[in-house]
Amino acid sequence: MIILPAIDLLNKKVVRLYKGDYNISTEFSDNPQEVAANFIECGAEWLHVVDLDGAKTGESKNFDIIKSLCELKVNIECGGGIRSLETAEQFLQAGVSRVILGSKAVEDINFVKECLKNFGDKIAIGIDALNDFVKTSGWLKDSNVNYIDFAKKMHDLGVKTIIFTDISVDGTLLGASFEKLGKLQSAVKCNIIASGGIKDLNDIKNLKALDVYGAICGKSIYAKTLNLKEAIKIARGN
Repeated sequence: MIILPAIDLLNKKVVRLYKGDYNISTEFSDNPQEVAANFIECGAEWLHVVDLDGAKTGESKNFDIIKSLCELKVNIECGGGIRSLETAEQFLQAGVSRVILGSKAVEDINFVKECLKNFGDKIAIGIDALNDFVKTSGWLKDSNVNYIDFAKKMHDLGVKTIIFTDISVDGTLLGASFEKLGKLQSAVKCNIIASGGIKDLNDIKNLKALDVYGAICGKSIYAKTLNLKEAIKIARGN
């Protein structure tokens, strides 16, 4: 299992939202490069970077920052506002290892097909759900799409990686959504990355036992309820 420390960017600063609410944000740093360097020093081989401005508006205000993070010796998966082939290609050419499609994937299945055709395994699908239904546009819009049904559709298209976030626990430190993740693991054969609610090393141990591909850790690292070095060791089986 891989651990992906999270860097959420809003107005060029590192923040965390509470249950995806843009009005309840906590700023942790105005130096994303320094935050990333600290994560790498702890042993992180992947970073999960979200452009919250892009997720909300569809236009990235943080591309230059993300490009600079790509110059570090680390793999980066990046999402937030990637709603065209040109934007996906721009991020990949900047050095991003994997781009995450969210809102646009729900709204336009042909867009997913085109991205998979052009970029293959460098495409991941972000499924952000509240009460079993997918939310879009920075979690501001509802859909009538069940998260399991959508995951199956993505699996059938050939998507390799799915990032699942349970919005109801994101940023809360209440623990990961093991029940929903278990259902997802049973429904598809994609690599599942767990996101939302992860609090401590016990959560990491339980996620590893669930055999998910990865775990995104954000609030827990910033709030110091999770030791990143130890989490990485557990994830690797050390």
